[in-house]
Amino acid sequence: MNLEEFKKFREKMNEKILENGTLNTKRFFNLDTNVYKKGVLDEKTKELLGLVASMVLRCDDCITYHMIRCVEHGVSDEEFFEVFDVALIVGGSIVIPHLRRAVNTLHEIREMQKDGKSVSL
Repeated sequence: MNLEEFKKFREKMNEKILENGTLNTKRFFNLDTNVYKKGVLDEKTKELLGLVASMVLRCDDCITYHMIRCVEHGVSDEEFFEVFDVALIVGGSIVIPHLRRAVNTLHEIREMQKDGKSVSL
C-alpha cells in the first residue's frame, strides 16, 4: 500500500470506527491524539518516541503514521536513521523487516516532497 492509499484507508476506517464505536473506543482515540501534543516534551520528540515504539512492536501502519507525523515536524533523514538505530538496539534483528519498510516509506515521502505533493495526514 502506498502512502496515498494508506492515508485514504486510514481516514475512511477511522471515520467508520468513530461513527460506530463505543464511548471507550472514542476515549481511546482521543487519548491517542492528545498524548502526542506538546507538553514538557515537544511534538517532534513524542512522534520520534512513537516511531521507536512502533518499530519495536512491529506495527507497520503505526510506523507509517509516525513517519508522516515526524516529517510534518521536520525530522531529517539523519534523525530518522538515528531513531532506526535505537529501534534496532531495543527490538533486535526482528525489527529489520520493518526497518526495510520504514526506509522505503521514507524514500516515498521524500519523492513526494520533491514532486511538491503533500505528505501530511
